[in-house]
Amino acid sequence: MGGKKKLTLKQMERMQDKKDEAAAKRGGKSSGLGPEKKAPGIIAPDTKSEKIISEVKKMKAVTPYTVASRFNLRLSVARDVLDELAQRGVIEYVSGSKNIKIYKPHD
Repeated sequence: MGGKKKLTLKQMERMQDKKDEAAAKRGGKSSGLGPEKKAPGIIAPDTKSEKIISEVKKMKAVTPYTVASRFNLRLSVARDVLDELAQRGVIEYVSGSKNIKIYKPHD
C-alpha cells in the first residue's frame, strides 16, 4: 500500500541525464559497474599439449575445480579434460563421489 511511487518518464529521463553528466565529470566511468568479467572458456584445450600436461603434473591433487580455475574453464569442460587425461594415463583416479573426483599425477 505504501512505498515509493513510480516515477514518470520525464523524471526518469532527468535522473539518467544527471548520472551521465556526473560520470562525464569523473572521467567517463559509469556508476554501478564493476570491472569487466571474462567468461570462462567453453572450448576444451588440447589435452595433448605439453603445457597442460606439465601444469597438471605439478599439482599434488587434481580436481575439476583446480583445473577449471587454473585454465579458466567451465567445470563441465574441466571434468571432460580430466576424464580424457585419465584415459591417456597422465593422471590416475584416487577417490571421489558422484559430485567430485580426485586424481593424482601418474608417477
